[in-house]
Amino acid sequence: MKLGGLAVAGALGLVAFTSAPPAVALKPTPSTTPSAKRSSKPPSTPTTAPSQPIECNPPQAVAALTTQPWAQQRLDFTQVWNLTKGKGVTVAVVDSGVDVTQPQLAGHVTSVDVTHTRTTDCVGHGTAVAGIIAAQDRRSQNMPVVGVAPDVHLVSVKFTNQEHIEGSDPNLAKAIREAVALKAKVINVSVQAPDTPDLKSAVKYAQSRDAVVVAAAGNVSDQNRGTVGPAYPAEYPGVIGVGSLAPDGTVAGSSNTTTKVSVSAPGQAVATLWPGGYAPNEEGSSFAAAFVSGTAALVRAYHPKLNYKQVKARLEATADGSAGAGSGAGMINPRQAVTALLPGEEPGSAGAPPGATEPGSGHAIRVAYREPPDRQTRSVALVVAGAALGGAAVVVAAGVFVPMGRRRGWQPGRRPTGSDGTDT
Repeated sequence: MKLGGLAVAGALGLVAFTSAPPAVALKPTPSTTPSAKRSSKPPSTPTTAPSQPIECNPPQAVAALTTQPWAQQRLDFTQVWNLTKGKGVTVAVVDSGVDVTQPQLAGHVTSVDVTHTRTTDCVGHGTAVAGIIAAQDRRSQNMPVVGVAPDVHLVSVKFTNQEHIEGSDPNLAKAIREAVALKAKVINVSVQAPDTPDLKSAVKYAQSRDAVVVAAAGNVSDQNRGTVGPAYPAEYPGVIGVGSLAPDGTVAGSSNTTTKVSVSAPGQAVATLWPGGYAPNEEGSSFAAAFVSGTAALVRAYHPKLNYKQVKARLEATADGSAGAGSGAGMINPRQAVTALLPGEEPGSAGAPPGATEPGSGHAIRVAYREPPDRQTRSVALVVAGAALGGAAVVVAAGVFVPMGRRRGWQPGRRPTGSDGTDT
């Protein structure tokens, strides 16, 4: 997909793809189709055919991947699988749908469709995001990609058949509400959209039901980097906005640094699932958001008493430190996010890891919240320390030389001479 992300155009035609360039955050556009009335029950596939035929030709996948992706190695989330794989947590992927026939997702996805067309992923983006979150472990079958939280209950809430969009789409807000109705406790929205009352209201509604909303910070190109604005819903209060990092740990050139970012994650050269196979080299904050959603699911499964604000705070407090503007608290650290015992979370408290009260449990690692470096205080401290050292030197010198001066009557010292008048 092009940088700039997935979009929801009003009309439901989809441009056919012949190759699979790097994909990014979905970017919705206006829809001319009237919004259907929302039901609290999952929508069923309509019996009537859509007004326009949907062309469903996602870019061609590669048949297999042979090496473990760098992002998987860097995050090393399998370290916490002996504690949790996300079981008991429902994660919603609000996107372009998911290929439920993909071998590493088959039998593990519930699909709903608010577009009233089809649940199939006609773009590929939703399948890629779902793979990062919940791809099943098939490494014994030479499938090296695994999802962060493979035991979650994954729900695909399809809101678009389009790859690119300009403007807002009422289906996006509707899909977030549908995710809440389906009991999602983590909602991944790899979408960059404009600020609208409906979208803001849907996010507030999700948060009022204690759902963690994770959203992509959005993507930019070199041409529009100077004029790009914040992406929504990532910019809304309480949302975990996610920036994209490159393999060297720096902020990816495509990541939108204008949007408010909580944490960041791998978003460049990302290998993941794709309809009919795999995508070896995707790029965008969409995929970074998926890694964070998977980690949030691990945290929610292991710390079920934490509310959505506490989950957000935990991810931020345990991240690896800022990598510059647009990275927030830095790269997420799944192991620390799950196991750390944070200030105020003493053993036995609501946020403490299960078993932390048992001596020698070894589950909890105490860490402190990071604070930004206080350069002013450090400078003052250095000046004070320097002055103190200088003063001490003066005192020492006075203690040595003052008595010597007194003994000589404050006359210049002379070197002792021999009987012949020469220096000895």
